[in-house]
Amino acid sequence: MTVNSLALNPMTNVNLLDFDAEEYLYNFDYGDVTEHDNFTLREFTIIADDNMSMEISPGVFFNTWTFNESVPGPTIRVTEGDHVRINFINNGDNDHTLHFHGIHDAEMDGVFEVVGPGGQFVYEWIASPVGIHPYHCHVMPLEEHIGHGLYGVYIVDPKEGRQQADEMIMVLNGFDTDFDMENNFYAANTIPFYYQSNPIKIDSEELIRIYVLNMIEFDPINNLHLHGNLYSYYPTGTDSLPSIFTDMITLSQTERGIIEFEYSIPGKYLFHAHKVEFSEKGWTGIFLVQ
Repeated sequence: MTVNSLALNPMTNVNLLDFDAEEYLYNFDYGDVTEHDNFTLREFTIIADDNMSMEISPGVFFNTWTFNESVPGPTIRVTEGDHVRINFINNGDNDHTLHFHGIHDAEMDGVFEVVGPGGQFVYEWIASPVGIHPYHCHVMPLEEHIGHGLYGVYIVDPKEGRQQADEMIMVLNGFDTDFDMENNFYAANTIPFYYQSNPIKIDSEELIRIYVLNMIEFDPINNLHLHGNLYSYYPTGTDSLPSIFTDMITLSQTERGIIEFEYSIPGKYLFHAHKVEFSEKGWTGIFLVQ
């Protein structure tokens, strides 16, 4: 993912991260692809850093810990059966790892293979199962590493593909800016109120597919409510048939799924957390149906 700008923040003397929530919404990283006789290799490089700061809200700076200079980290996208190779580099001052949800060998789990500052590690596995999965640092205390931003999305597509759709990524997250173990700001994709100030434009009668991951820390649940419509929900994205047709799902931490819907009537439609505190502190947005 391309970062808009990195400048020195005089308040913290660390790099100031400018996160582009519009770009992140549509940005899928398919890696460097090498075709072999019997398999496809997809190779990625992920660099951890814990020396960056982000202006979460006007005048409010937060020490963000990043994968590839982004919170969330890049959305890794592969196809079931692909050979996945992750070249992990720790450029931070703390120990870090990469723990991918999904199926892989024990030594690729990113729990016991701690990577110290300046260290590197190569993770390899065969992609499965189909669905949307999180990845995150697994160094203790987890709440510190996840709460500072070390997480991202890992999508495994079915070999036969999915129906054509306008696809997006939404990571539901929060930020504890005063370190009292309670979040002060909430968002879909990091920037509070971003998609309210910058509505997401979609076409009527077009299938919309959103990969949703809840990575909120310090709160036991999060949820997503859609106005003026209902959506088909596929928990974890592993099944070919939806489990429910609804307008709200409730998610615990790292719970995730795929939602699909179409609007037929143009206009502005809200989507937000139905936990009022979250929506009033930033987790709200608008779909502009054209």
